[in-house]
Amino acid sequence: MTEHTSASTSSLNPLTRFSLYAKKFALSLGVVGEGFYLVYRHGLYKHPNNPANTRYVQYFCRRLCHVFNLEVRVHGDIPRQPALWVSNHISWLDIAVLGSGARVFFLSKAEVEKWPILGKLAKGGGTLFIQRGSGDSIRIREQITSFLKKDIPVLFFPEATTTDGTTVKRIHGRILGAAIEAQKPVQICLICYVNQQGELDMIAPFIGDISFVEHVKNVLEMPKVTAHLMALAPISVEGHTTQTLTAEVQEKMQQGLLKLHQLTVKSKNIT
Repeated sequence: MTEHTSASTSSLNPLTRFSLYAKKFALSLGVVGEGFYLVYRHGLYKHPNNPANTRYVQYFCRRLCHVFNLEVRVHGDIPRQPALWVSNHISWLDIAVLGSGARVFFLSKAEVEKWPILGKLAKGGGTLFIQRGSGDSIRIREQITSFLKKDIPVLFFPEATTTDGTTVKRIHGRILGAAIEAQKPVQICLICYVNQQGELDMIAPFIGDISFVEHVKNVLEMPKVTAHLMALAPISVEGHTTQTLTAEVQEKMQQGLLKLHQLTVKSKNIT
């Protein structure tokens, strides 16, 4: 990943690279500041999961995509009906990309809440945090069930980890039970990042041993990347158990990602 970043900027002298990085970093700080302004100006922190707040989340996510040089292309329509949303997971950038296309709240790992600045902003924007492996998933499922019954849309990443974007790993379906309990559909949205060579981009994925700070630096330096979004037909939960729903979601996500790659990836670097 680092080698790819260096190659993409090798034609620039160090001073120019630093200047571009500094400019984008300043822009990103400005957008984060704008996000805090929205949270406090409109009192989002008072009722962080009000469905009406999703329009502010969407605006902020679109601003972030601009800073990170991401062009978001939506294939088909993005539904607006209340549902439990799921997506494949490639990077922390997924939040900005998915949030720019869909009006949803996000479920995230507990570590994100502790991130400097961004953690507080995410919390103010209505993000729900889960402590993996602590039994918190039961409490979170109950909370999501309550939200869905109030027509509050929630999105989570059922792979529970990030990937390089080439495939969908085994999904963890316990939280899908919230959709069954609330009798709301499951809405799948697939995402992939494609570089200017028509390949799956390998800078955007947040994988391996790279630190968050280093990855942000790489993202700020990367050339324009196109983030493709595609929503599938909603899955009715009628007649499903958690096990059967998990199996169907797994199959539909894998098929959907393959279709999205066929639509968007020109140079096949998919293994």
